[in-house]
Amino acid sequence: MAEPQVEVRRSKRRRQTVSAYRDGDKVVVLLPARMSRAEEKRWVADMLSRLQRSEVRRRSPARDSDEALAERCRELSAKYLDGTAEPTAIKWVPPMRTRWASCTPSEGTIRVSRRLRDVPGWVLDYVLVHELAHLLVPGHGPAFWKWVRRYPKTERAIGYLEGLSAAAHLDLGLDDDADVVDAKG
Repeated sequence: MAEPQVEVRRSKRRRQTVSAYRDGDKVVVLLPARMSRAEEKRWVADMLSRLQRSEVRRRSPARDSDEALAERCRELSAKYLDGTAEPTAIKWVPPMRTRWASCTPSEGTIRVSRRLRDVPGWVLDYVLVHELAHLLVPGHGPAFWKWVRRYPKTERAIGYLEGLSAAAHLDLGLDDDADVVDAKG
């Protein structure tokens, strides 16, 4: 993996703390202005390492393949849906224009947009629980949401996806029954 471009920003107001964040393809490291070049070099390396570890921890192993996605669905179904939601097929698909994922309950299939490959694992887990719940209850009525809300980070994940959609100027969601679910079954 190539070293990211690094931008170091020094601040006279910053006394002790060092922080870093990703801004597009570069990493911004914030340092106190008084820090020496040797300290800067050490801190930049340390912050790059910390940021990478944090990003790896946040990623879901389900992002690696359709098989890993299926395994994660089995785990989530067992934990939050009493093991009752079992898709016949689940796969990553090219980015969808109007949704993050979709489910066809009558066929038992789930498709997940590749746009979600780099979201934090807890967000992907929410989307998977949402789609798995459609295997139990087509539509978005109270019985459906009762299943989905068993996942403890539901509201937080919805907010994350809404923010991601707004920031990228996408019109994506999980709430339109006509776009999300084939309610034949």
